Amino acid sequence: MKIGMIGGIGPESTIDYYKQLIELYQKNISSLNYPEVIINSINMTAMLQLQSDENWDGLTGMLTGAVNSLYRAGADFAFIASNTPHIVFNKVKQKSPIPLVSIVEAAKIKAQNLGLKKIGLLGTLFTMQSNFYQTEFDKSGIVLIVPNEEEQQYIQNKLFSEIEHGVFLEKTRNGLLKIIQRLITDKSIDGVILGCTELPLILTRSEYGIPFLNTTEIHVHRIFEKYMEFMQK
Repeated sequence: MKIGMIGGIGPESTIDYYKQLIELYQKNISSLNYPEVIINSINMTAMLQLQSDENWDGLTGMLTGAVNSLYRAGADFAFIASNTPHIVFNKVKQKSPIPLVSIVEAAKIKAQNLGLKKIGLLGTLFTMQSNFYQTEFDKSGIVLIVPNEEEQQYIQNKLFSEIEHGVFLEKTRNGLLKIIQRLITDKSIDGVILGCTELPLILTRSEYGIPFLNTTEIHVHRIFEKYMEFMQK
């Protein structure tokens, strides 16, 4: 059984996914072995340019090609190790020769299980300004709240100037927490989605009495569940 990962978007979170998958495997299956993971590390700069140009057909083609490469390499199912590309997830899923595991669906299931009703969403500009998260969460009647425009720009800048490069500053962490605190005070959110797989690298724990939904961790557990389902067939 081989797991396919579309990684490189960004490298730091790809490493985090890989380590967490190994930890879950060794905890639940065999402490002396490792899961077979095929990583297709794509060009993040090229992907971001397609998004910036709103070239959704091009982005779909890029990700579909990445899935096909994983399939030819022997992957039984796959996932995209990033939130933002899920803007075209359904289109890629339709074209994929193997099953794909959605980070957005996994986050929604987790929010449902926690009984959350009104959740803040932090991520890249594309994630916060697009509706692919809200569309999925609408199915469960969960309301998503995004930061204001100035806060969104702050998050975007810190993600790509620092966090994507493995730079984690306490000042930046406090700035992100200040945004979350405002959403609690002004919007009465009862949870927050860390909707960029780099955000859990700097916001490492829940605070203010509400859950911080680590989409990397949630996605990894969903992937492992699918892995076990395949193993039992």
